[in-house]
Amino acid sequence: MSVLTTNYLTPTGREEAWRFTPLKRLRGLHDGSARVEARNSLVIKGQLPAGVSFGRENLDALAASDDVIIERVRGENRDVAHLSIAADVELSDAVFLTRNGGSLDSAELSRVRITLGAHAKATVVFENIGETLLAEDLEIFLAPGSSLNFVSLQEFDAKSVYTARHHAVVDKDATFKSINVTVGGDVVRILPTVEFIAPGASAELLGVYFATAGQFFEHRMHVDHAVPHAKSRVNYKGALAGQDAHTVWIGDVLIRAVAEGTDTYELNRNLLLSNGARADSVPNLEIETGEIVGAGHASTTGRFDDEQLFYLMSRGISLENARRLVVRGFFSEIINEIGNEEVQERLMSRIDGELEKAGA
Repeated sequence: MSVLTTNYLTPTGREEAWRFTPLKRLRGLHDGSARVEARNSLVIKGQLPAGVSFGRENLDALAASDDVIIERVRGENRDVAHLSIAADVELSDAVFLTRNGGSLDSAELSRVRITLGAHAKATVVFENIGETLLAEDLEIFLAPGSSLNFVSLQEFDAKSVYTARHHAVVDKDATFKSINVTVGGDVVRILPTVEFIAPGASAELLGVYFATAGQFFEHRMHVDHAVPHAKSRVNYKGALAGQDAHTVWIGDVLIRAVAEGTDTYELNRNLLLSNGARADSVPNLEIETGEIVGAGHASTTGRFDDEQLFYLMSRGISLENARRLVVRGFFSEIINEIGNEEVQERLMSRIDGELEKAGA
């Protein structure tokens, strides 16, 4: 066991990247005071199909990061859990990567790489469960013509702290689809980021989060349109119930001067289910060229639609069940994109349980 090195610029909370985050609740991940223990808690569920390998390798990072926690992870750990899918392999079933927690007394610093060869097609489900103190650098590389559906599930126990960067590098004509679900943990801070490196690439970032009393969930995404003729879509939905439930969604899209023909749109919607909850939503667009197909953003935060509730209750449905149906309907657009009925129903059941505990 060791202590994180401290020769990094420690966030104070005044920086733009950290102004919402409750630093004291990160248990030392941000300032170098957390004790570190090597755990390697990530494992493959089931047997690997032909053309797929998983092992630990010494790898350099795919892309630079200005996040201090990610810098510490990379400085302390060169061991990368690498899932590799060979060129031209098309998987009919999802590959499951599962982590079953660890400890709150010491931190795990995790590095993960997912690589798809040219024209490979796959779905990878990344499950986070249990109790843990975890900082993670997760990088994804999509070779030309490849396609990945990446499903990230944060179903942690109530006291867990998770900070991570999920960074995808998308090559020519490759397609990246990310579905991020956060329903557990005390503090969860995820940076979903996309870097286009060749024309014809596309990315779709989808997500849902449900925060109850005292929970803090932050999703801060950045899409870098640095090449011509790439497409991106962002759609995140959140619900909050309970005193001091707090969510933060930041959507940053940069369209560089060389990125002619860019097509992008980002959307965030939040549903407040009780008093005492707070949702911060900040969509941003930076456009350096006028030669684009389209660019836009939207953000809404509001309470239950009384007309929807009235409609359901007028047909004999109780207020409690009406609320549950409205929340299910709100999330189903994105949850159904996972494409695995067992996972989808598990998540909906978890959301039902959180809603019941919150008394919303």
